[in-house]
Amino acid sequence: MTMTDLADLSALEARARMERGELRASEFIEAQLRRIAARDATIQAFAFFDPELPRAAVKACDEYRASGRPIGALHGLSVGLKDIIDTADMPTENGTPIDAGRRPAKDATIVRRLRAAGAVVMGKTVTTELAYAAPGKTRNPHDPERTPGGSSSGSAAAVAAGMVSFAVGTQTFGSVIRPASFCGVVGFKPTHGLIPRTGVRLLVGPLDTVGVFARTVADAAMIAEVLAGHDPGDVDTSLAPPPKLLEIALTDPPVQPDIAFVKSNVWDQAEPETQEGFRELVEALGERCTEVALPEIFEEWLGAHRSLMQAGMARNLGPYYRKAKDKLSPAMRAIIEDGLKVSAVDYLTALDWREALNNGLEQLFDRYDAIVTPAAPGEAPRGFDSTGNPIFNGLWTLCGVPAITLPLLTGPSGLPVGVQLVGRRGEDARLLRTARWLASAIENQA
Repeated sequence: MTMTDLADLSALEARARMERGELRASEFIEAQLRRIAARDATIQAFAFFDPELPRAAVKACDEYRASGRPIGALHGLSVGLKDIIDTADMPTENGTPIDAGRRPAKDATIVRRLRAAGAVVMGKTVTTELAYAAPGKTRNPHDPERTPGGSSSGSAAAVAAGMVSFAVGTQTFGSVIRPASFCGVVGFKPTHGLIPRTGVRLLVGPLDTVGVFARTVADAAMIAEVLAGHDPGDVDTSLAPPPKLLEIALTDPPVQPDIAFVKSNVWDQAEPETQEGFRELVEALGERCTEVALPEIFEEWLGAHRSLMQAGMARNLGPYYRKAKDKLSPAMRAIIEDGLKVSAVDYLTALDWREALNNGLEQLFDRYDAIVTPAAPGEAPRGFDSTGNPIFNGLWTLCGVPAITLPLLTGPSGLPVGVQLVGRRGEDARLLRTARWLASAIENQA
C-alpha cells in the first residue's frame, strides 16, 4: 500500500496496524495531510487548518507508543471538529462573522475525551451559520457543483474525501444524517444525551445531539464510545455507564433482525428513484422487513419540532441578534424573531408531544429491532442556495432516538443516497449492530 493509500484505511484497521507496530501514527497522519493538500482547495471542508498542530500532536503519539505503554482507543487517528465545538488551541467561530477570531479558554468536554484517547485533532470543519440554515463554503466531494448538506457540512465532506478518520458534528433537525447521506459516509446520531454538549454552541437543548461521521459502522461506534458518558455540565446526560458500542457493533445479532419499513407522512417528498431504491431494498430483505404505518399522531410532529426550534434558538442565539442582527442572515433573523412569539404553553406542549410520540415508538420497538426509512429525499441537490431538505430526519431528532445512515443506494446521477436506520431510545449499541448486519446483508447480495 502506498503512502497516499494509507488515507483510505478504515480507522479500525489503521489503529490495529499501529497497535501491531506495522504503522506509525505520523505516517498515517502525513498521508491524510497530503490528501488535504490535494483536495481541500476544491472541497473547502475546513474552517481552520494548520498542519503544524496535528504534526505536533502525532509526534507525541509516536513518542508515547515508543515508550511501550498501551495506546489509547483512538491512538493516532485524526478527527475533524465542527466549528461550533470549543477548542483551546484553535479558533471556534460558529460559522458567523460575529465570532470572528473567537478563542475559547478551554476545550469542550468531548474534545478533552478525544485527546485523552490519543486522537489527533486535524482542524475545525465548516458549519453553516450558527449551525442553522445559511450554507457555508464547503462543496460535495462527489460533485463540487452540489451541496454537501448541512449544518455539519465540512465534517461530512472531510470524511468522504479521506482527509480525516472521523469527524464530529451536531444535529438539531437533520444536520448529521442528511450530509452523511449526500456525501456517502456513515453518519450516526446517538440517543439524545448520550454524548455531552458542554463547550458546544447550543441551539435547542431538547433537540441538539452530538453525532459522528465515519467510513464504516464499526468506526462510528469506535469514536462514539469514546465521546459517550455522563458530564455534570450537561443535564441531559445520564449517570449510567456508557454502552460498549464497538464491542457490540462487531458482534452478530443473536437472531436475524426484524426491520420495520416506515414511509411516514412525508414519503411523497422522496424522489422517485429513492422510492424505487427502497422498494428494491425491502424486496431484498424479504421476510426480515415489513412495511409498517405509524399511528396518526405522528403526522403532527413537525409543528412540535418547529415550536422547540424557534423558541430554543430565540433563547440561545438571542445575544447574537441583540448584538449584531445586521450580520445575521435573513433566515436566522426570521427564526429568532418567530421564536420570540412562541408562548410558554406552546413550548411545553411541544415537549409533551415528544413523549407522546416516544410512547408510540416503544410499542413498535417491542416488535421490531429497527426502522428503515430514507435519510434524505435523494441525491445532493445542485447549487448552494440551501443545504437540502431535512424532512426525513426531524421526527427522529424530536423523539431523541438513535439514528444511523448507511451509503447503500445510488441516485440517477450515480451519487450516494443514504438508508436511515432508527432504533429504540437508549439502545444505541443494538442499532449499530443491526446497521452492520444490514450493510453486510446488502453487500453480500450485490
